[in-house]
Amino acid sequence: MSVVELPLAVFVVDDEPPARNRLKDLLTDCAGQLPLEMVGEAGNGREALDKLSATRADVVLVDIRMPQMDGIELAQHLNKLPHPPIIIFTTAFDAYAIKAFELHAVDYLLKPIRLRRLFDALVRARTAVPMRTEELQSILTEPRKNLSVHERGKIYLIPIEEVLYLRAELKYITVRTAQREYLIEEALAALEKEFASRFVRIHRNCLVAKEQIAGFEKVADDEGGETHWAVRLKGLEEKLAISRRQQFIVKEFA
Repeated sequence: MSVVELPLAVFVVDDEPPARNRLKDLLTDCAGQLPLEMVGEAGNGREALDKLSATRADVVLVDIRMPQMDGIELAQHLNKLPHPPIIIFTTAFDAYAIKAFELHAVDYLLKPIRLRRLFDALVRARTAVPMRTEELQSILTEPRKNLSVHERGKIYLIPIEEVLYLRAELKYITVRTAQREYLIEEALAALEKEFASRFVRIHRNCLVAKEQIAGFEKVADDEGGETHWAVRLKGLEEKLAISRRQQFIVKEFA
């Protein structure tokens, strides 16, 4: 008995309508030899996240350079979906991006996109596996503007400027804003490297936003023994302990 090959569900993200139309025309041409269906399109990263939370896609064609959120950041947020899509980046000539993509074996299409090149990329996508978040972080050209979490069937963005602290707990990171806490699965060391200009380490398991530091004070241990330094953050009653190794920040930021 022959196995019926399901059509490849393809979604297109590009902030330029002519570029999206060009891709849709090429996808129509590809459909003559490769089972596929166009399941949607978006003009920016936020719109793509909303639509792809409700529409499952096997492959997402993503422009790298877009306002508000670039394609690499979008790809990282899409990795939070239960079934992450295969990402194929599209770009006008970008020497840095192309070098990074080739180094990490990331598939990309150089604009103007050619039919044969798109067809070959879609064929490879059928057997490809989604990139890991760590791999995507290694090709970032600039820090993300948002962190993200998948809750109740949707991806929620957490603007990085709203984050007060990041604290590692087992395999999760607690992301604290003035309003609430979120749990994400990322490495604290990688977040420290990515957002070095925004956060400072106060403990082996905690980073705090430099601009949110309200002050420092000595607090006693729960057992009433030795005192240690703690940091106070704006809009937060909780005080965060500073390890002995990191106590130099008291002078640096006081």
